[in-house]
Amino acid sequence: GLFMLTEEGPGFPFFLPGGMTLKNTLIDYWREVHKKYGYVEVSTPVILSRKLWERSGHWEHYKNNMYTTVIDEEDYAVKPMNCPGGMLVYKNQPHSYRDLPLKVGELGLVHRHEKSGQLHGLIFMRDDQIEDQIKGVTKLINEVYTQFGFEYFVELSTRPEDSMGSDEDWEMATNGLRKALEDMGLDYIVNEGDGAFYGPKIDFHLRDSLGRTWQCGTIQLDFQMPQRFDLEYTAEDGSKKRPIMIHRVCFGSIERFIGILIEHFAGKFPVWLAPVQVKVIPVSEKSMDYATGVYEKLKAAGIRTELDHKDEKVGYKIRQAQLEKVPYMLVLGEKEAAEGAITVRSRDKGDLGAAGLDAFIEDIKKMIETKEK
Repeated sequence: GLFMLTEEGPGFPFFLPGGMTLKNTLIDYWREVHKKYGYVEVSTPVILSRKLWERSGHWEHYKNNMYTTVIDEEDYAVKPMNCPGGMLVYKNQPHSYRDLPLKVGELGLVHRHEKSGQLHGLIFMRDDQIEDQIKGVTKLINEVYTQFGFEYFVELSTRPEDSMGSDEDWEMATNGLRKALEDMGLDYIVNEGDGAFYGPKIDFHLRDSLGRTWQCGTIQLDFQMPQRFDLEYTAEDGSKKRPIMIHRVCFGSIERFIGILIEHFAGKFPVWLAPVQVKVIPVSEKSMDYATGVYEKLKAAGIRTELDHKDEKVGYKIRQAQLEKVPYMLVLGEKEAAEGAITVRSRDKGDLGAAGLDAFIEDIKKMIETKEK
């Protein structure tokens, strides 16, 4: 019940209400962790002029993977990446060396032939900040993947054949990534010739609970695009200098990341991530009023909850909630109504017995707040 697929949009998921809850919860977490690491958020247009893509180099290196259209007799392209729009955001106002590093995140919807929907970030920095910023991004990505219980391995991808820029820039960029990885004591594999056309990159490959690997996170060092867009900042001595840029992605495609999470958890999402966190199950019509009151109290506490008011036997309702992989079920009969109590059932541990509603709410809120696995 998270998403559906149709013939009218092959490969494009239609998110249903439960899936939207999951997606929005992931995006809320993205915002929370990026704010913690000092990022600001921007939003750039989905369709931009061909002139921008020519300036960025994407038209020359990437046009076969881009969706294009004509508006008022001019070529436009749906953005395959967020970074060229980020260049224009940086150029919108002058910057000093004191402004750097400038960390910019965008929850941008992008489309290209092989994947869609990126949660992307850019860091504009001085050359003396390269190592620290690469380490900072690595720590952020590690925090996120650890939160979901993923193991991962790292690849360093080097200069491809269809690259832009000088040998000196590529050597400096590659050595900067390599040194940051080695300083952090991270093992890595060298993937020769698989870098982006504008710079080398570090790729993070997740390993899910079934042992399969997925490439999601990436850190790409870019000397080329700041040159092509003539980006600059005022140095301490008053001279104009060129910033260096990091492209970095944590989730990658949000749709793909959700697919990986579904497989990794086998649909049994932790409480903080579950679309429905608590299912309220009245035993019969006689306890419906009490169950409705419990449901309203859970909802008022900010807990994602559903009330099962179907005219079915309680065993059927419990099995249904179990199939839906709801973390907790509250089974409420006449006894619970008379005592003002609840009977708690766990998706993973079965019947947990009687409890007080207020204490249960506090426990659930703590699980959500701490993002307990």
